[in-house]
Parts: sequence; C-alpha cells; structure tokens
Amino acid sequence: MVANARALSQQSRPQTPPSAVTAENCDLGPHLKRIRQGKKLTLQAVSDRCGVARSTLSKIENSLISPTFDLLQRLAVGLEIDLSQVFSPDSAEASAGRRSITRAGAGDVVETSEYLYEALATDLRAKKMFPLKAVIRARTLEEFGGWVKHEGEEFLYVLSGEIRLFTEVYEPTTLKAGDSIYLDSRMGHACVSVSPQDAEVLWVCTQVTL
Repeated sequence: MVANARALSQQSRPQTPPSAVTAENCDLGPHLKRIRQGKKLTLQAVSDRCGVARSTLSKIENSLISPTFDLLQRLAVGLEIDLSQVFSPDSAEASAGRRSITRAGAGDVVETSEYLYEALATDLRAKKMFPLKAVIRARTLEEFGGWVKHEGEEFLYVLSGEIRLFTEVYEPTTLKAGDSIYLDSRMGHACVSVSPQDAEVLWVCTQVTL
C-alpha cells in the first residue's frame, strides 16, 4: 500500500519549467554564490548575519544539500537582499502604484527532492508579503527538514491533496483541499503530504527583514 502511494506520488509530480532554478541541476547554489561574491561577503560574514553555519552555506553553494524555504529566507537576510532575488535576480525596484500578474505556471521555481516552490510576483521588490505555490513532497518530518521557525506570520491554503501540519504548540492537524490556516511563523511548524498524491498549497509569508 505504501509502495503504491509512493508510485502515485512520483507520477503526480509536475515537470519543472525550462526556466526553473533547481537544486538538482546545480543552478541555485552557484546563483547564491554569485550574489555573495558580488557583494564581497565571505561565507563567515553571511553566516554571522543569518545564523546558518558556514559549513552549511558552503554545502548549499556547492549544491551538496538542498535548502529549505526557511533557509532561503535566512540566506536572503544574510545576503541583504529581497527574498525575490533568491528566485529571480532581475526584480524591479519598489515604486508606488505597483501590481504584479503571474500567469499560470510562469512563476520562478526552486525545486528540491522534498518540495517544489513556485514563487509568485517576483518582479516586485520590498514586498510586505511573499506569495508562492508549493508542492509538498515530504512524507515525514525528517524529509520536511524538521521544525521551521522565523519572524513574521504566514497563511497556508490547501489547493489539492491533503497535508498533516505539525506545530510546537498544538496537536498535529490534517488539512484537506479548501482548508486553510493562519499561523505565527515564530512557532516551530512543518507539514507533510498524507494523500496518495503530493499536496499543493498556496503559501503567503510576511517578508523576513534585517
């Protein structure tokens, strides 16, 4: 039964768009390294700013490990960039009267073996919110990467499939398509797919600032 669920999960995974930045094809690590070197920052300097071990940063830059979304947020802080620049380096500067339209499947993608993130509205800098769609491939807390916690708040809406949401404060809860939750991001949290297919969610987080 578990094997069948895994097979269905593999079949349901969407194909990565040609423009995607993925951990597997080694684009994300060098991209982050270019940003760091362009700012003339050492790995230790970034580590001191974001609280991520220097050895972990080195492994990310050399595509030896895949960063979670939580790590990407912390890296943005350490590199002193807008989170959207992690996904897309050519974001426009902030201006009044802004709007951003992201057509279906046209977001900037970061893919790992555990998740597929499609960041939305990445052409806008200095946003107060960071919206993305995510395919949750992880089936255990270990696969998800353990507790995630950071400053701010977030809203999660299940688009398809079913997830199990774990937090440090509350008992685990199951959310199905159409269910949503708003939570304090400072509370340790994690979610995994529990449906035969990988769950897809809309995730909106407040930006992490310096």
